[in-house]
Amino acid sequence: MRVDMTGSGRRRVFAEMNLVPLIDVSLILVIIFMVLTPILVNHQLTVKLPKAASGAPAATDSAVTIQIARSGAVTIEGVVVRWDKIEREMALRLSKAAGKTVLVQADRLTPVEKVVAVLDYAKKLGVGKLGIGVVQDER
Repeated sequence: MRVDMTGSGRRRVFAEMNLVPLIDVSLILVIIFMVLTPILVNHQLTVKLPKAASGAPAATDSAVTIQIARSGAVTIEGVVVRWDKIEREMALRLSKAAGKTVLVQADRLTPVEKVVAVLDYAKKLGVGKLGIGVVQDER
């Protein structure tokens, strides 16, 4: 707060708000949310895979993993994608997809139509191999 003593003899008060601390706190909160959001998203999407009596483990290092949860939430390589944007996101991740493998991991209670839609998008993009993730049944 400053007091202005001009030649008129009148005292005026100038009230100035210091915005620097507010901006600092806001930027720190933005950084915290940017760091925590991917971690929270990866832990919230759980997919219970169906069991299979036979199957071979896939090489997941070169595969693009797409998970479909029971609720219908879709993640591509751990990033949540909306259904209306899934074809575009797959096109971005599977550009020049001739040698790439797509591994779809759908919850056992997920409607088959959603799995077929993802497989259809991948086939349109010309991926090399398509796979469905399952859990090996240990008998």
